[in-house]
Amino acid sequence: MPKTRAEERQGERQTAILALVRGRVQGVGFRYEARSFAKALGLRGWIKNLDDGGVESWAEGPESSVERYKAWLHKGPPGAQVNYTEFSERQPSSSYSAFTIEF
Repeated sequence: MPKTRAEERQGERQTAILALVRGRVQGVGFRYEARSFAKALGLRGWIKNLDDGGVESWAEGPESSVERYKAWLHKGPPGAQVNYTEFSERQPSSSYSAFTIEF
């Protein structure tokens, strides 16, 4: 029997990123849309607004899901204007059980 997509991802290398996103990314639903997308991908971590107007996110999970999340962060939701993204690869911490919005 062929494997489901979720089963295929379980065998993938686990990775994590710390992301910084700048532009018009606050007041446009960026965090809520990012959380929804990350959850759909099966990622764990968080996203939060920064005092300087940017957004920061930690995401961990299967490598292909993290790559799709990074691609989404480059454009964001409708109404956002992403001018800059920076990603640093990290070791997964395994301390997150869900993807949340931090306040």
